[in-house]
Amino acid sequence: MSARGGRAGRAGVGRATWAALRARRAAVARLAGWSAVEALPALLSGALVARAVDGGFLAGRLGTGLGWLAALGAAVLVGAVATGRTYRSLGAVVEPFRDDLAARVVRAALHDATRPGGRPDSAAAARLTHQVELVRDTFAGLLLVTRGFLFAAGAALIGLLALDPVVAALVGAPLVAGLVVFLAALPAMAGQQRRYVRAGEELGRAASTALAGHRDVRACGAAGRVVADVGVRVADQAAAERTLARMSAVRSLSLGLGGWLPLAVLLLAAPWLVDRGLTAGAVLGALVYVSTGVQPALHALVQGVGGGGLRYVVTLDRILRACPDEAGGTPVGRPDAAPVPADGAPVPADGEPPAVCARRLTFRYGVAARPVLEDAGVTLAAGEHLAVVGPSGAGKSTLAALLSGLLAPQAGSVRLGGVPVADAPPEALARLRALVPQEAYVFTGSLADNLRYLRPDADDATVAAALDALGAGPLAARLGGLAGEVEPAALSAGERQLIAAVRAYLSPAPLVLLDEATCHLDPAAEARVEEAFARRPGTLVVIAHRISSAVRARRVLVLDGARPVVGTHEELLARSATYRELVGHWDDRPAAAARS
Repeated sequence: MSARGGRAGRAGVGRATWAALRARRAAVARLAGWSAVEALPALLSGALVARAVDGGFLAGRLGTGLGWLAALGAAVLVGAVATGRTYRSLGAVVEPFRDDLAARVVRAALHDATRPGGRPDSAAAARLTHQVELVRDTFAGLLLVTRGFLFAAGAALIGLLALDPVVAALVGAPLVAGLVVFLAALPAMAGQQRRYVRAGEELGRAASTALAGHRDVRACGAAGRVVADVGVRVADQAAAERTLARMSAVRSLSLGLGGWLPLAVLLLAAPWLVDRGLTAGAVLGALVYVSTGVQPALHALVQGVGGGGLRYVVTLDRILRACPDEAGGTPVGRPDAAPVPADGAPVPADGEPPAVCARRLTFRYGVAARPVLEDAGVTLAAGEHLAVVGPSGAGKSTLAALLSGLLAPQAGSVRLGGVPVADAPPEALARLRALVPQEAYVFTGSLADNLRYLRPDADDATVAAALDALGAGPLAARLGGLAGEVEPAALSAGERQLIAAVRAYLSPAPLVLLDEATCHLDPAAEARVEEAFARRPGTLVVIAHRISSAVRARRVLVLDGARPVVGTHEELLARSATYRELVGHWDDRPAAAARS
């Protein structure tokens, strides 16, 4: 990773961490309050020991000395009670952050799996089960050691100031030096931690590839080469781990300067301090402050930040990069987009904007890739029925994804009912359009839950009418009616498509896009589904895989890599060579000709 990339990663982690803390200000305030109470022994320990020694034991008053020590014991008990409360407050900060990260990973995985050309991300499960839990644990540890250092070391320094400002200066100078050394080395430590994580991932990838193809490797006699390649990855990871281990010397230096040097300074300066008038009890109290307050707090901070803190930064950075917020999350505070007129789009006489207005769309899958669509556009009035045809790779599914808002064009704009798709959050888009892709989504649960997913308020009679309209009644009866349980793995691809089609039919969205959504149905079932959607109020766009879909549509859009052509079936037979070629190659052309 470059220095710029490392800085950007740290900035992203910092923003995410600050946002998590700011969103739970009340829980953070409770954590700080209980941490202050927990630091009570660190604040009082040296002062009470000094009083016990000077006013009690050295003065020959045993009871007084024991009384001051009893007061210290009471402070320790109060601190112990506060410690339990801090863990409760810690959970109120950490667990919601963990839930937010898990939701982000799931959203990104679903976004990648459902976009055109996408596929399930096998690494998403690892991020969800391992990386998110690692962030949760290290975030909790980081909060604990940071607030522990601030309150415990701060309380000890306040106690030292109360004893003698000179003593506080003698302790504070090496403590600050140790902290400076540690903080200066943190960026290099983070870089080495990233290198170690990347080396582990590369090793896992190489080993997985080698194991998956071990039979081919042996058959080709390539075992030596593959073993050598994996061996290089093993060596890289070992080198990264050795470097990381060597950097622990920096932590030891920080601890030596900030934790042990103050003790040595106090012991060496004790005679001089006593000559200045500091009592023996005060000297002993100063040693107690350093040994039980400053030193343990610094040790916990250095070990926690140098170990778990670095893992937190690196792991959270990888989650944020792999699961960007725009993968489906709605920015906080962004309102639903309000309908606005489509600039330059034709508006019907009644003043209503077009159901679909796509203008000058350009999209490519990669910076250097050939555009799948270039300067393309389509305008549909409410109630229109359009079929989109073209050879494989012409951009039919890409167009459906652009119209539905699943993809953002590199140029151009899409408006649905006057609403800019680019500015509409997911919940607003769900009210504008329903998309049924080729691989239909059906989840485990009742048939009613699957069908009412986009319209929870649909009553049984409405659902039954939709099932009948699309010819899904026999499937519903076989599953046991609306209360029947749906097991996705037990359904055929066509049955899953039929359930998804009924779900979209019930949707209140005025636009339905069928992206080869009936490709697993036979021609008769497909015809019934498309005819039902054509009768449904609203606008229909069908990404066709049979010529019969084009024959049924009022208009047909032909994509062939050149300028798109629009017309009726008969018009395109006369005007478009691409369309005539498609008609000649589609299997169901005799049935289509009979229907026409």
